[in-house]
Amino acid sequence: MFRLFSRFFGSDIGIDLGTVNVVVYVKGKGIVINEPSVIAVRKSVRGGRKEILAVGSQAKAMVGKTPAGIETVKPMREGVISDFDMTEAMISHFVRLADDRRGFFSRPRVVVSVPACVTEVERRAVVDATLSAGAREAYVVEEPLAAALGASLPIHEPRGNMVVDIGGGTCEVAVLSMGGIVVSKSIRGAGDEIDSAIVSMMRLNHKLAIGDATAEQIKCDLGSVVPLAEELRMEVKGRALTDGLPRSVTLSSVQVREAIEPIVGKIEDTIRETLEATPPELVKDIYEQGLVLAGGGALLRGLSQRLSQALNVPVFVADDPLIAVSYGLAKVLEDLDSKRPVLSTVERGSL
Repeated sequence: MFRLFSRFFGSDIGIDLGTVNVVVYVKGKGIVINEPSVIAVRKSVRGGRKEILAVGSQAKAMVGKTPAGIETVKPMREGVISDFDMTEAMISHFVRLADDRRGFFSRPRVVVSVPACVTEVERRAVVDATLSAGAREAYVVEEPLAAALGASLPIHEPRGNMVVDIGGGTCEVAVLSMGGIVVSKSIRGAGDEIDSAIVSMMRLNHKLAIGDATAEQIKCDLGSVVPLAEELRMEVKGRALTDGLPRSVTLSSVQVREAIEPIVGKIEDTIRETLEATPPELVKDIYEQGLVLAGGGALLRGLSQRLSQALNVPVFVADDPLIAVSYGLAKVLEDLDSKRPVLSTVERGSL
C-alpha cells in the first residue's frame, strides 16, 4: 500500500549531475533548477556533522570569500563524486526544491546522468547517493547517450551518430548506433582544466593571482580557438605576486587562446582517436551528417569551425548545448519503460 501511494504522489525527476552545474528536470514541468555544484558548510568541531549553510548559487557567491570556520565544497570532481556526504546533501536539497509535492508519501523516481568513463564503483556511488537523498528508484544514464537524445540525434537507427560533450569535469566523445555506444573515449578535466590554464597563464605572464571564478569569466568573455575578426580585450583584476597589492592588467583573446591551446588540442586528438577506432560504415555516416557538440565547452568561439577543418567532417553545435543532457533526460522520463535499454543501472529503495 505504501509503495502504491509513493508511486502515485512521487514525481519523475532527471538530474544532470555536473561538475560545474546541476540541472534538474521534472516531468510535466520542464527544467526547474540550474544551479552551481557548490555547497557552503560550517566546519565540524570534534568530528561532528558539518552544518550546511548554502547550496548552489548562494554557495558559489561565497567561493574564496569565506571566513575561518566556513568552507565551500565542490562535491563533484571530474564528473564523479569526490565527497559522498556532500553529494547526497546536494541531491537531497535539489530534489526537495524540485518536488513541491514533498509530503510524507513523495519519493520520486530519479534518473541521473554520469560520464561514460566512470567505473562501476563510481556509478554505484551515484545510485547510493540518490537513494539516500530520498529517491524511490535511482537510474543512471551515460552522458553521451543523454546528450545525443537531447540533440535529437536518431541514435536508435542503424547509422553512426557522433556526439562530443565538453563539460566542466570531462569531455566525452562517443559514436552511437542502434541505441547504444559503439566507441567512446573520455578525458578528464575539460572546462576546469581550461580555467586552470588561464590561472597559470596569469601567474606566469602577468605575475597576477586570480581565483577560479575570475578565470571562468575570462574564459566566457575572451575564450576562442581560432583568430577573431576583431580580437577582444578586458581588464582583469587580482593580487600582484610581486608585492601582494591589488593590480589590474589588460588581457586579450590572443593571450587566452594561446593559454588554452593545449587543452583544445587534446580534445581534438581525442575526437580523432575515436574516429580512428570507429567501424568504416559508421565513419561514412558521420562524414555525411557530421558530429554534434554539447556541453558548456561547445560555446568556445570558433570551436565548431576548427574541428570541422581539422577532422574533415561537418560539425554542429546543439541548439542549447548547456542543457542538452537535461533535454535527453527529459526524453528518457517521457517513457521510462521504453527507454530502459539506455539505462545502465537500476536500483530500487526498500520501503
